[in-house]
Parts: sequence; C-alpha cells; structure tokens
Amino acid sequence: MFKPTALLALAGLLSGVSAQQIGTNLAEVHPALTWYKCTTAGGCVAQAGKVVLDANWRWLHNVGGSTNCYTGNTWNTSLCPDAATCTTNCALDGADYSGTYGVTTSGNALTLKFVQPNSNGKNVGSRLYLMSDDSTYNVFKVMNQEFSFDVDVSQLPCGLNGALYFSEMEADGGLSKYPTNKAGAKYGTGYCDSQCPRDLKFIAGQANNVGWVGTSANSGTGNFGSCCNEMDIWEANSISAAYTPHPCDPTGPYKCTGAECGSPSRYSGVCDPDGCDFNSYRQGDTGFYGPGKTVDTTKKFTVVTQFITDSGTATGNLSEIRRLYVGEVRGTCSGIPE
Repeated sequence: MFKPTALLALAGLLSGVSAQQIGTNLAEVHPALTWYKCTTAGGCVAQAGKVVLDANWRWLHNVGGSTNCYTGNTWNTSLCPDAATCTTNCALDGADYSGTYGVTTSGNALTLKFVQPNSNGKNVGSRLYLMSDDSTYNVFKVMNQEFSFDVDVSQLPCGLNGALYFSEMEADGGLSKYPTNKAGAKYGTGYCDSQCPRDLKFIAGQANNVGWVGTSANSGTGNFGSCCNEMDIWEANSISAAYTPHPCDPTGPYKCTGAECGSPSRYSGVCDPDGCDFNSYRQGDTGFYGPGKTVDTTKKFTVVTQFITDSGTATGNLSEIRRLYVGEVRGTCSGIPE
C-alpha cells in the first residue's frame, strides 16, 4: 500500500570513528525555491523552500584532500578496500549547482539541464529534493490532498524522462538513524525507490563499494540496494506521460541484498518495480497528450494529482488517484475506451 507520508524527489551501522564524511572544498548552498501551500479557507501561502542535489551526483573524495574516492565507474581501492574503510576515508562535497549540474531556480521555477558542460567535461542528469530547511527534506502527507505543478516539456523529446515523484525517504536523509552518516539531507543522502537501486554509492550510512561492477561509463552496481515506496507523479516528455504508484512490502527505506533487490530476477524483490501506471496513449486515447493534442505539450500547462480517500478525510484509506490538467487544453479527462 502506498504510504501517505513521503518526500518529493523533482541511506549497516558501524561504531567508532567510521563515518560518511563531509567535504570542505566547496560550501554547500541550497538554491531557494518558493512553493505554495493552499487551503480553501486561507488561500495560498508562499513557502520558503530550497532544493538539494542527490549525494550520488556529488564529488566524493578523501577527507581533507581532493583525491577521488570514485572515478568514472570505479572505486579507488586504496581509499576504499572495504566498506568500513571507505566510509571513514571519503567525504561528500558541496555542489556548484548551476556551473557543474545545470540546476537553477528563480522564484517558484526550477530548471534542470539534462546535459551541462563543465570544467570536468559534462554532467548528465540530476536528482533534486525539496527541503523545508537546510538539513531536512520536506515531508508531504497527501491523503485527501492535491498536488499541482506547472511544467514545460516542449523541449523534452522522446527518450528522455522529466520525472517528479514521491519517495519514502528519511526526512533527515538517515542522519539520526545511522551514526556513520554525517552528511544527511544537507548533502542529499538517503535515496530509495521501488526499483531498489544498487547504483547508490552509499546506503544506510555505509559505502556500497563491495561487489561493485561498472555498468556504464559513470555508474555501476554494488551488493546492496535501497528500497522504499514510490509514487511517480510525473514521468513524461513532450510525447508521452504516465503516473504510477509502486508499493513495497517493507515500510520506510530498506537495505536489500540479492533477490530482495529484484536482481537478477526483476520480480523477486520486495517492491513492485513496474507499478500500476496510467498512460493515456497506451490505454487507447492516442489524441489526448502530445504536440497539438488535447493536452498540447508545445505550451506550459498545470498538472494536478488528487489523492482521494474513502472517507473524504486525511485519515481515510486511499481509494483513487485522480489526474487533471489545467491550461490551454480542450477538456481535462482522457477518453479511455471501456
């Protein structure tokens, strides 16, 4: 069942001195992002939010220096001969959001560049989380609520995925739960989702370098994965769109290994990796979403997702997830054949 409390995405226990450290080469400054909390009685009130870059994208180097702990798809075996030593030796550093990662904010707008040239060559993709303050992710309780956002996918072609989703992460990024995690939400730690990703460099406050095998030029997989409930509000480009709940059996972030992670067999894990998706084109309404269609993706529009409960209250059971579109659209309901 999808848990009603989750974080928006636009972490072994060791004792002693072992820790996922914080680097000091670049100060971490979270870009400001205004969003609004609305009620029927009080209208909309601006919230002074911030965004933070996921830890997996950050520079990971030796404590007090600048030697990479991870380069390309390979760990530095001198600094990382095992998980405990790696966790002690390596630090996450601050991020140059615009220059390195192509992430900018302006008022209530967030822009993510898929490819950003930088001094190290280029960065591809990014993952950001909304924060309530500099050390805490913003937690949403969505039952009997609606969540809406404006989006421009006009320059996002087929094959790319502009995603916005909820993930059942720890609000502090695992900082209080795992003494070995000294970085916490301030540095984007603690990611999990229903795919139980094994490409995370740190899970549950410990390096995931044991058993690491490179899978692409810049990533790989370790022995462990990080699982949790996931609600994909928006996985889309200018051609297609879907929203998908993905339930898991454990609640909260769960460190998996082997078959629990859904590998090598995709469906052997503790989560539903495919989920129950709604995609208007796949379900028969081929004229609903896309350039020049009912929801015209050549223009900016508003996406509304409502979480309906059986009692009409925030304490009820989820009975429906409803999607609406607002803007220059010719009606908001998809004509899916019976």
